[in-house]
Amino acid sequence: MGYSPMVAPVQWLLYNILQIYFVFVIANVILSWLVAFNVINTRNQFVYMVGNFLHKVTEPVMAPIRRVLPAMGGLDLSPIVVLLGIGFLQLMILRYIHF
Repeated sequence: MGYSPMVAPVQWLLYNILQIYFVFVIANVILSWLVAFNVINTRNQFVYMVGNFLHKVTEPVMAPIRRVLPAMGGLDLSPIVVLLGIGFLQLMILRYIHF
């Protein structure tokens, strides 16, 4: 198999898209905790806009996982599964896409 000049840019792009999505999932979790513990209020327009954006970005991935995971007494484990999946994909990108 020969060297493809497109592998490195594609590898870089995929890895960084996954990294950005990782940050979105973490931000969504933190924001949901802050709202749940009444630290911040969603009646604030900025908080609402950020929360709405994070929900729209992360929900399409986390909702199917929530349907598969068993109920854990109000504890949502879907972000952990998503973060583990992102880490796995990033490892696969780094290890198995060769230059």
